[in-house]
Amino acid sequence: MITVEPPGTRARRLRWALSDTFVIAGRSYARLRAQPGQIAAELVAPVIMTILFGYVFGSAISLPGGGDYRNYLMPGIFMQVMALSAVAAATSVAEDMARGIIDRFRVQPIARGALLAGRSLADLSKDWLSLAVMAVCGLLIAGWRPRGTPLETLAGFALLALFGYAMIWLGTYIGLFVRSGAQADAATFGWLFPMTFLANAFVPLEGLPGWLRAIADWNPMSAVVSAARELFGNPGSAAASWPLRHPVTASLCWSLLIIAVFGPLAVRRYRTATSR
Repeated sequence: MITVEPPGTRARRLRWALSDTFVIAGRSYARLRAQPGQIAAELVAPVIMTILFGYVFGSAISLPGGGDYRNYLMPGIFMQVMALSAVAAATSVAEDMARGIIDRFRVQPIARGALLAGRSLADLSKDWLSLAVMAVCGLLIAGWRPRGTPLETLAGFALLALFGYAMIWLGTYIGLFVRSGAQADAATFGWLFPMTFLANAFVPLEGLPGWLRAIADWNPMSAVVSAARELFGNPGSAAASWPLRHPVTASLCWSLLIIAVFGPLAVRRYRTATSR
């Protein structure tokens, strides 16, 4: 392994790390351009969910207190897309590890942590693209309309993107433990997808048994959905627990906590995995 001494001053080390981070992000962008089918598949699934829930199941779902179900639905689908970004992050990291791409970077004079930071930056850009496509889909297909101010609407999307960024670090950490993309997919999608339904994303929580509702109330995804609905001015559910009475604060806390925990853990795991 080639060891390169970083520039002496702190400012130079920071510029060095940022430069390497953007180079890695550029590589990830190039991979996305080379795989348009993968991007299309990731964007088509939420559209199908919108049609399925908004028009097929939505006709049988009524909201307590009234309100348009499709306006209730769209923040939940936005959240689900951001949550499942963990699956893509875990799969791509695991595939790079399996193909030896990570080992090639080990012998390059790049800053420590730049690989993971660059990948997360590229994945965050993809999250913004997903949100933009889903917003257009909601406006044109589902009749979704944000009722908040432009600043509140922007804050709602920023909060969703922050949650997506947190899930990217969670997925990255998982992807560093498995041996293949298939294993990474199973290790994330297998529990994450059901968790998006054990939230207030698609149906109100009032009908759940008491013990199950307590879990759903404290599910970070419920806070994110409730925060998005509040900022978008869309209909919501009755809130009994603290996270759903203060959803914006709770979703910020959850997202920052996930980043604070799994970001350092992913970097530590990466260093361990590449030191062998």
